[in-house]
Amino acid sequence: MSAVRQKLRALPADESGATAIEYGLIAALIVIAMIGALSSLGGGTTGGWTKLSQTVTNASSS
Repeated sequence: MSAVRQKLRALPADESGATAIEYGLIAALIVIAMIGALSSLGGGTTGGWTKLSQTVTNASSS
């Protein structure tokens, strides 16, 4: 029983997995930022491609 108590007392001081968790959280934040940036840029590029398509269509029909 004393071995269990010693393990429980040492648990708050154990930081062996903290670095991996921190890196995982940082990676998740980077991915979320990339998704946000790409979704906001996606609307702008769609308008450009639509305009280009209309220009090509108008040029080929005249």
